[in-house]
Amino acid sequence: MDGENFKKIKVVQEPKKTKKMEESDIIEENNSKDQESSSSEDNWLQSAGQLAVDAYETDEEIVVQAPIAGIKADDLDISIENDMLIIKGYREKPPESSQEKTYFYEECFWGPFIRKIILSDEVDSSRAEANLKEGVFTLRIPKIERNGKKRITVEE
Repeated sequence: MDGENFKKIKVVQEPKKTKKMEESDIIEENNSKDQESSSSEDNWLQSAGQLAVDAYETDEEIVVQAPIAGIKADDLDISIENDMLIIKGYREKPPESSQEKTYFYEECFWGPFIRKIILSDEVDSSRAEANLKEGVFTLRIPKIERNGKKRITVEE
């Protein structure tokens, strides 16, 4: 991987001590969960979840927003590689009570998640700004402005 084409982005929030998940940790955790699963039907439930996002562009920037409740900024790993934005993280499941439960809805995803987004324009990742406020992650990445048209003369 070329260092020039890879940029880490720090998410701004109050500093707190948390466990940082690396991609290898996510893969390792998924593999161990898959081995614990007894049927192939259960295996698809154990993979990394996908983060729901809204991504849009203006004339000046690309903006990505995602609801990420229950996660701290330190639990997010945001990077830009070439034209790909990668958002990785881990959402801890709340402690279980000792009471037996019967779910009638179970839609929340707990554990590792990853989302890859192909960026539509060339961006300046060194000026990217990310924040996490009230459970909403927002990333703003300025576009690189290029002169639209350039006239080329042909010599004889």
